[in-house]
Amino acid sequence: MGEAEQVEILLRASEIFGGLDPEDRADCARAFREIRIESGRVIFSHGDPGDRAYLVGEGLIRLAINTAAGRELSVRIAKAGDLIGEIGALDGGPRTAEATAISPVVAYAVTAAELDRLITEKPALARAAVHFLCRRLRSTTDQLEGIALHRIEVRVARFLLDLLGDREPEPGRRLSLELGYSQGELARLVGSSRPKLNLALGVLEQAGAIKRTSDRLFCDPALLARIVEAEDG
Repeated sequence: MGEAEQVEILLRASEIFGGLDPEDRADCARAFREIRIESGRVIFSHGDPGDRAYLVGEGLIRLAINTAAGRELSVRIAKAGDLIGEIGALDGGPRTAEATAISPVVAYAVTAAELDRLITEKPALARAAVHFLCRRLRSTTDQLEGIALHRIEVRVARFLLDLLGDREPEPGRRLSLELGYSQGELARLVGSSRPKLNLALGVLEQAGAIKRTSDRLFCDPALLARIVEAEDG
């Protein structure tokens, strides 16, 4: 399978490009170029020029910002199929976050100039990009609101529910969830320290909402939702 075909498969499942007709999506796929990034490498830093966007093919990338107090807050972990760096590439401004590979990564880069051409030529892509950015903004706002207003165990419960999505467990069983990254990364995502995260996971485990093993969590979505609803109520 060629590079363009691999990119097209990823684009087919993406929020921005998935709704395009096949011919337009194939044209978009040809604009991306493969890059490989070793674990631990900073792909771009806050304030860097937004000269390209990246479509993740394999691996994990942490997006983080630094607070005024010098504390690092992870915004999200990008995985296969996710697009990162799109804000700077779309508006020509500086990067709003830092991106770091937390595993070996295969990604596909598209330059800001090529992305601008595609959006200019394909009105459906422009509309999809607006909707995508609005959803991203809402998600980030909800995340920051949760950090400001909710107890750590409730933030963790909300985060796990987001990861589980619409999956439903079989009766009497929990859903298996393999994060793919460390507890330190999870702590950053929920705005906490690792010791406080461990305490929160213990609270959730004692409540029966999760069960921990060495490499994954087993989650009860109904109990996680009940913990979140009790706080919201």
